[in-house]
Amino acid sequence: MLKNVFIKTFGCQMNERDSEIMGQILSSHGYVECNDMESADLVILNTCTIRAKAEQKVMSLLGALRKIKTQRPGMKICVAGCVAQQEGDHLIQRMPHVDLVLGTQNIYDLGTYIARTTETGRPVIATGMSKAFQIPAFLPTDREAIGSTGDLHPFRRFVTIMQGCDNYCSYCVVPYTRGREISRSAQDIVAEVRKFVDQGVKEITLLGQNVNSYGRKPNGTARPCSFPELLHQVAEIRGLHRLRFTTSHPKDLSNELIGCFRDIAILCPQFHLPVQSGSDAVLKRMNRHYTVADYLERVEALFACRPDLALTTDIIVGFPGETDEDFALTMDLLERVRFHGSFSFKYSDRPGVRSCNFDGKISEQVKSERLAIFQRRQDEISLERNGAYVGSRQEIMIESTGDSGFQGRTGTNHIVHVDQHTDLGPGDPLEVEIYHAGQHSLKGRFHPKH
Repeated sequence: MLKNVFIKTFGCQMNERDSEIMGQILSSHGYVECNDMESADLVILNTCTIRAKAEQKVMSLLGALRKIKTQRPGMKICVAGCVAQQEGDHLIQRMPHVDLVLGTQNIYDLGTYIARTTETGRPVIATGMSKAFQIPAFLPTDREAIGSTGDLHPFRRFVTIMQGCDNYCSYCVVPYTRGREISRSAQDIVAEVRKFVDQGVKEITLLGQNVNSYGRKPNGTARPCSFPELLHQVAEIRGLHRLRFTTSHPKDLSNELIGCFRDIAILCPQFHLPVQSGSDAVLKRMNRHYTVADYLERVEALFACRPDLALTTDIIVGFPGETDEDFALTMDLLERVRFHGSFSFKYSDRPGVRSCNFDGKISEQVKSERLAIFQRRQDEISLERNGAYVGSRQEIMIESTGDSGFQGRTGTNHIVHVDQHTDLGPGDPLEVEIYHAGQHSLKGRFHPKH
């Protein structure tokens, strides 16, 4: 008899792809994805621990699930991802109603572990990590092309190319929750992308904690392949319309990779390059291994190669020891680069990382004030940047349609709203003229062909 599974994903795109993989694995074990958590036979929370807020949301939801399971004792609850990897058996001690704690290297054996919870009647903890871990080849099924439950954009897919990180930034838990870097073979990646494209997918985003270092530690005996080489291989797949990737570390950004924005036609002119701070002193304490001057040199090379590039970044405010002068340098960097957008956050201690023990912790009030100042100015710059698109013609890929029109996304990753109707549907390209710029989106119109 078929059972229902509800999967809730927190955090990054890599978690989203992991959730898709878990859904596919469970489909071969008699599970069907559903939208109703309260009636599901199995609930999976695929978690993120990069920031405290995401972890708090998980714990809150687990509290709600305790009450539901009291009414439905047969329900199984699985916590997967980075919180599971970090907490291990401590999670069971805090939340004894959880049936399975599934670490980041163990998702491919999900079906086996779920069966074990039934056989033993006891919680199962699967958080072991191995230096010999290799990412298995994993092809999407024909069914997955339809998209997981609730997926609005089946024409777009994420493909994981590597896992883990060797950088050990002083504030980051990823090396502890995802392990050391390991790259998938280029052959497996190309096969997965080709299968998606054959099913009608038109846009692929390649994922990794640091895609720039892809290939340095390949799976098994696979032939080493650099990230620029991989981009060229994927771009040659017939039928693929757009190619993106994330995330990059500035210290590993090569001239060869920068040149891909010039040489690969389907590589979207959008780049996310986290800088984290505009202060060399803070960057050193963060263990980032580059200076502001290094970062600016890479930015200059990017724009020289692709002038229409939309550049976004990550910023942490209130890192331990950050002075008013350090924060002023971050604001100065914002003015010099004029990022199209940024993801900015207040620093928060994460368990087990070195910065937890740093002196000079910044008060919540000061962190909030600095974050507000940064975000206010970023919003102004984003609006100014978006205004430069007014009057231009942009190709969008349609994402959704409705009674009032439709919306799509440009190669620069800007959402465009169009209040006209079209016979085209999600995944179809259309050229529009931009006539209005907002802070977070654009408006456009198109001229129907007669």
